[in-house]
Amino acid sequence: MISTLPSHPFGTDISTDDILNEISKCRSWEDKYRLVIQMGKKLPIMEETLKADSISVPGCESKVWLTWKKCEGVYFFSADSDARIVKGLLAIILAAVEKKPKEEILAFDFESYLKAMDLLSHISQSRSNGIRAIINQLKAL
Repeated sequence: MISTLPSHPFGTDISTDDILNEISKCRSWEDKYRLVIQMGKKLPIMEETLKADSISVPGCESKVWLTWKKCEGVYFFSADSDARIVKGLLAIILAAVEKKPKEEILAFDFESYLKAMDLLSHISQSRSNGIRAIINQLKAL
């Protein structure tokens, strides 16, 4: 889709196991919330030109931009949102899909991953639906 994407640490320096480990150390939902927002800060702000080329994600109450490129059989992603918590949730999702082939993206158990973090029960239903819509978009690549 896009020739050059800004780099981020998710899926490379920060794995899904790293995220699950950090989340497990949180003592409260507020601690998890802060951690998710901190993760979102590690995603670069998406340039307007990339936003124009990104796919729309129906079902999100916030603005979400998602773009990707496929190189040598694996996918590279860039994502952004106008909401801090959504940007953090995007980072968590990117950790599961960055530099992975389509088969691994399709095989990844997002529901178990998100359930292990107990995040979706603390966000609005529309945000939860939006996250699932993002995951569905990734699986449809």
